[in-house]
Amino acid sequence: MEGEKEYLITGKTRLIGLLGSPVGHSKSPMMHNEAFRALGLDYCYLAFDVGEEGLPKAVEGLQALGARGCNVTMPCKSLAMSLCQRLSPAARISGAVNTMVFEEEGVITGHTTDGSGFLLACKEDGFQIPGKKMTLLGAGGAGTAILVQAALDGAEEITVFARSTSSFGERTRRVVAELGDCSPCRIKVLDYEEGAIRRELSDSHILVNATNVGMAPHAEECLIRDPSYFHPGLFVADIIYNPVKTRLVRMAREAGCRAFGGLYMLLYQGAESFRLWTGQDFPVELVKEKCFHT
Repeated sequence: MEGEKEYLITGKTRLIGLLGSPVGHSKSPMMHNEAFRALGLDYCYLAFDVGEEGLPKAVEGLQALGARGCNVTMPCKSLAMSLCQRLSPAARISGAVNTMVFEEEGVITGHTTDGSGFLLACKEDGFQIPGKKMTLLGAGGAGTAILVQAALDGAEEITVFARSTSSFGERTRRVVAELGDCSPCRIKVLDYEEGAIRRELSDSHILVNATNVGMAPHAEECLIRDPSYFHPGLFVADIIYNPVKTRLVRMAREAGCRAFGGLYMLLYQGAESFRLWTGQDFPVELVKEKCFHT
C-alpha cells in the first residue's frame, strides 16, 4: 500500500522466536512482524514448535544465532524460568516466564507479560486496578500472572476461585504467601461454589475469567450461570479469544457491564514483550486494525 514501509529480510536481520507446543495457531508472528514493518525495525519473528524436552537446546540455539529473545508459551513457561539468570519480580513470584530477553554476555532475563499486558488492556478500556477488588476465576498460568501483577499494581482485595483438588493448589498457596511479603493486597482463595461466587461479586469492581471454560468448541459454557450476578459498574474480562465474544462477555454486556475478551490481553502482553526487546512502543492501533477482527 502507498505510504507503507518496505519490509525486507537483510543480512543484519535479528531473530525473535516463539517457543512452545502447539504454536501453529498463534497470532504472535503476525502481530510482531506487522509492528516491525510499521516501525522499520530489522527484526523477524518466527514460531517454533518445541516441547519441554527440547526447550533448553532451543534457547541455547537461539542465543548462539544472536537472537534478541523469545516468547515462551505452554507447556514451557515454568521450565523457562529455570533457564534465566535474572527474573522480573512478577516472573519470580508467579514461577513462570513468557518473555526472554537475551542480554550481553549470555545472560537471559525472564519476564512474564501476561499480567502486565492484561492490566494494560484494562487500563486502555478505562479500568484501573489500584484500590479495587477483583474476583478471579482460575489459578493456572494466566490466572497466576494476573493475580501477581494486580497485587503488585495496587489492588486492594483479590478473591481467587480455584478447585481445591487442582494441581495448582500448592503453587497458589506459595504465590499468595510471597505476595503477602511484598503487597498489602488482601487475597483469599476459595473453592467454586455458587453462593460464594455471588457473594464475592456483589462488591467486586472487576471479574476475570482466567480458565478455559467457554473456549471453542465448548463456546456456550460459562462459570457464571445467572446473569443476576452482574451489577452496574462491574467490569468483566475473559482471557479466552476463541470465540472472540465468549458467553461470559455476551452475558455481561447484555446486563449493561463493560466487557472484553482475550484478544486484547494477547495484544497488550505482546506489546509489553515488544517493548522489552526493542525499547520502542508497540503500534497498538495499527496492529489491532491489521491483525484483529473483532
